[in-house]
Amino acid sequence: MTEFKLGFQDTETAFADKSDSELLEKYRLFKLMNSPFLNSIGTRAATFALSLGLPVKGLIKSTVFELFCGGETIEECEPTIEKLGGSGIGTILDYSVEGKSTEEDFESTKEEIIRTVKRAKDDPNIPFAVFKVTGIAPLGTLEKMSRKKKLDAKGQAKCERIHNRVNDICEFAHSIGQPVFIDAEESWIQDAIDRLATEMMEKYNTESPIVYNTIQLYRKDRLQYLKESRRTAKADGYFLAVKLVRGAYMEKERARATEMGYEPPIHEDKKMTDTDYNAAVEYCLSHLDGVSFVAGTHNEKSTQKLAGQMYERRILPNNPHVYFSQLYGMSDNLSYVLAKNGYNVSKYVPYGPVADAIPYLVRRANENTAVAGQVSRELDLIKTELKRRGID
Repeated sequence: MTEFKLGFQDTETAFADKSDSELLEKYRLFKLMNSPFLNSIGTRAATFALSLGLPVKGLIKSTVFELFCGGETIEECEPTIEKLGGSGIGTILDYSVEGKSTEEDFESTKEEIIRTVKRAKDDPNIPFAVFKVTGIAPLGTLEKMSRKKKLDAKGQAKCERIHNRVNDICEFAHSIGQPVFIDAEESWIQDAIDRLATEMMEKYNTESPIVYNTIQLYRKDRLQYLKESRRTAKADGYFLAVKLVRGAYMEKERARATEMGYEPPIHEDKKMTDTDYNAAVEYCLSHLDGVSFVAGTHNEKSTQKLAGQMYERRILPNNPHVYFSQLYGMSDNLSYVLAKNGYNVSKYVPYGPVADAIPYLVRRANENTAVAGQVSRELDLIKTELKRRGID
């Protein structure tokens, strides 16, 4: 039997939406990001300049912000939503405001997230909404909740407000039938997030998958957690809905473990992470009667593997319980080729004020430098396409 393969080197499909000038600009930016030294200077300088109120917002917005973000508002994201939708790729609007600390900020962020859920309703171009619990909750309280520390009256009140905000978002999403992801975060606050997500799934996933928890497979305990979550969901009569990712806080996790003298919760090497990630995907595929999942990955091998397993099991590419997802501005060869072949695929499209999106952009830049070969792969694909178009 011929091995099933998707043509992820098809750069004509991958960059069909990009004009020559857009492609050249993308090449220039990735070239800068390919230098860890320049990358580090650039991200630090941008953060510093904005903190001093220097007039660099326009420069950031027209370069790296434009590469990885859809705009500063939902309205500014509309051309991106339309463009991706024209190629059969969904948009996940991700309000990327981080590091806020007041109750007013948390309430304001909650209302904006509800706006993204509303915008997604009945639009096939926006299959999911998403939020980070740290956008609507104080870090310290989440950490205490995760350690199951006894809270005083003030902490208890904060805890209740966190719960109410998460519930407000999920309840609204359920009321209009709009699926929503709860993103994963650092291990020391994740237990609180998991408990909130599980409660929301139990409450709102009884008829269809609405609330999705996110599982980071670079953690040693997450494959087992996935299996236990599925068994619990089955016993309690609700859909388990999960987004599977490798993980985004590797350096942070290791640094904290070293500083505080405990065993890092994440795998020692990428190979072990890949093994657990692929095992998690296979496990979900084997339980589609009660599991809906999104494979959030930029890894070509994992993507090829999942598509091949679907083919072997006669699972249609557009099965509503299987989605692929990548970040906007990255791995277009995966997203566009998957869409062309009829698979469910979406892009995370972050948006928000330029100054507030800086932590997200710094993380993207750092991740791209840290993930071996990611930027080089992007550059090679762009070079191939420029050559195909006859542009040197």
